[in-house]
Parts: sequence; C-alpha cells; structure tokens
Amino acid sequence: MKRKIVRIDQEKCTGCGLCVTPCAEGAIQIVNGKARLIREELCDGAGFCLPICPQGALIIEEREAPAFDAAAAAAHQRQAAPAPTCFRCNAGEADRPLLPVRWRGESLWVCTRCLPALIHG
Repeated sequence: MKRKIVRIDQEKCTGCGLCVTPCAEGAIQIVNGKARLIREELCDGAGFCLPICPQGALIIEEREAPAFDAAAAAAHQRQAAPAPTCFRCNAGEADRPLLPVRWRGESLWVCTRCLPALIHG
C-alpha cells in the first residue's frame, strides 16, 4: 500500500535526537548515532518530527509501506518509554492533550492548560 511516511536522510542526520521526542508513536530512535525509523508500521506520517530537525534530514514521502498500526504503536510506547508528561505541571495524556514544543533548546511536551502561559508569559 502507498502512504505518507517519514524518511530520514542518513547523510544529513547528525544524531542529535531532537526528532525522537515529538514522535508520539516511538517510531524514531537513535541507533548507532543516527535517527532511524525503527518500524514503518509505527509511523503515522503526521510529521511532528520534521520541523524539529535542525539539519532538515526528515521529510514526509509517499511510498510503499505497511499500514499504520495504532495498536502496535500504543503497545510499543507502553514498553519503550514512560508516558510523556507536561514539563510544567506533569499532567499526562489521561489528564489533557499534550503537544510537542521546543523550549530553551529542548524537545518537550506541554499540556493545553500550560501552553497559553508558555506563549504569553
């Protein structure tokens, strides 16, 4: 099946890891010093990782790939890493929606309640 999915240019990737946090499905990991799409069925093609990359190493392309598997992505996230929480109030996804954000050079998560204060001070 053809679908939109992330492609990582290994020549441009510096292995900084900034693209890992915005990938809510955990499809991107640093392997041998470079970002890698570890399993194509975990990538939903949303592209939250793209604008974070300072090298422009990530793009969304349409190509043959297995269908996105939401159940596999959820299972992978449960075993791969702790659930993301808001960096300001520690609220989790069960409490309110979380959004990826860059703050003071870091890729973090912020909840919808804390976002306005983050934007407006």
